[in-house]
Amino acid sequence: MSRIETDHHDGTSDATPGGYEAQRRPGELVFGALMVIGSLVLLWNAYGISGFEALSAPGSVPMATTAVMVITSVIIFLHDLRLPRVAGETVARDILPGVVVIIALLLVAYGFLLRPLGFLPTSALFLIVSLKLLARRGWLWTVSISVGSLVLIWVIFRIIFTVLMPAGIVPEAELIQTFRNLFSGGQ
Repeated sequence: MSRIETDHHDGTSDATPGGYEAQRRPGELVFGALMVIGSLVLLWNAYGISGFEALSAPGSVPMATTAVMVITSVIIFLHDLRLPRVAGETVARDILPGVVVIIALLLVAYGFLLRPLGFLPTSALFLIVSLKLLARRGWLWTVSISVGSLVLIWVIFRIIFTVLMPAGIVPEAELIQTFRNLFSGGQ
């Protein structure tokens, strides 16, 4: 793919392997530099396992793997460094639009709130906010789909497969026991 298609950035994927052959997209150099730094950090951690003790040492495979990562990331970074930047594209519009940043922040907030609030309220908040943001539908539709999906997921995983989920502020065990008592005839 050697031509620049600025009109196809409508939210669909343009992740063609290799991207533009003779140009680099905005943010590609920063991403490449982060890959080099990340690979070096991983190589350093792999070296910390056993150093250069022997070829059969516990850290040999992690060091070999991370060394390959360092070499390939440096090659890609140097390749991208000499390419001209694609004209007409920006990071904020074409690579990392605001909605992607907001969803990423919502996922981070989900991770932080999961333990104190529990699975049900945290997932409900996440689904309602993200669905409202992405679908841009009315509140009744958004809350109905979010809560309906959450109840279905909860019944499948918690009741049928008995997967334990963080209870948090919802007395989930008491709720399940109440339903069991209700269906067993109060025995």
